[in-house]
Amino acid sequence: MQRLLTDHKIITKTQLEDVTPDACGAGQVRLKLESFALTANNVTYAASGFAIGYWHFFPTGIEGQGLVPVWGTAEVTESNFDDLPVGTRLYGFYPLAEELVITAQADGHGGFVDAAAHRAELPAVYNRYTPVRRGEASEDHMRALLQPLLATSYLLFDWLMDNDRFGAEQIIIGSASSKTGLGLCKYLAEPAERDYKIIGLTSERNRSFVEDLGACDQVLTYDEIDQLPKRSSVYVDMSGNAAVKADVHSTLGAHLKHSSAVGISHWDQFNPQNAVEGVKPQFFFAPAQIAKRREEWGPGVMEKQITQAWKRLAADAGSWLDVRVHNGIGEAAAVYTALADGSANPREGHIITL
Repeated sequence: MQRLLTDHKIITKTQLEDVTPDACGAGQVRLKLESFALTANNVTYAASGFAIGYWHFFPTGIEGQGLVPVWGTAEVTESNFDDLPVGTRLYGFYPLAEELVITAQADGHGGFVDAAAHRAELPAVYNRYTPVRRGEASEDHMRALLQPLLATSYLLFDWLMDNDRFGAEQIIIGSASSKTGLGLCKYLAEPAERDYKIIGLTSERNRSFVEDLGACDQVLTYDEIDQLPKRSSVYVDMSGNAAVKADVHSTLGAHLKHSSAVGISHWDQFNPQNAVEGVKPQFFFAPAQIAKRREEWGPGVMEKQITQAWKRLAADAGSWLDVRVHNGIGEAAAVYTALADGSANPREGHIITL
């Protein structure tokens, strides 16, 4: 069995490793990955591996080496759990590897969780596995590429509306070319009557891409931050770029009502200790908003809204997403590196098939 190890400290440093597959014990099932997505989201998982706990999902047993989590689809190839016979296909959270053995447990809603002891204290949303039918491969690809990212986009939108946008007249999205960023822009643009402006921040290289999305009222490059309108604002930061964040804060000053940290796509420019003017940035943790809505609305309601929302945007994905399929886990290293060093094309969505 092969897996791609990532250095905890130098997250662009990877190595392909052959290992003996784990045994499949009582109550466990072996899942062979069929395909998974690689996006800037996976870079965030690696960059925040200890701060949020992503390195703890799939322990490697090797000091300083981790398995970056990915979203994908796998097939049960060995089962010691009656509710998951061989041939069942599950969508969920996997290691960047060819196989995973989970301790299966029904979740009471038609899905399953990995009840392994080391995952018990980790966010429940990442421990769930959903049965999926075998259809067109493109269905698996779009689900893996867009469901996790656009789910976060929609949860951000819901959270902003839930908090009445903190009273802001404009919402500024950093790294608007990222899938999560563009998803948020599109959800914010959906209401027919809205009393807020949407401003996308991006690089000069990606400016036309963001403008062509048609969701932002204004698109500015990072060196144009001083042109931000001086009105009450919320900043939603997908990049984690400390210099950009400092510029936004200093430009807007008291006009900035809330600053939210979401992703770290610019992980090499991330500096959590960097002081900024005005409001203190706060980390947005999507599972917390899901938990809040479950308590308020009951189980399953928010999940249905998320599914409807990401499929709504996925139906239009042909206008802003080109799917690139790569065969074999050995191809994953180059794709991951391009995402990590920022050279990846924002129009492209990458799938690894096994």
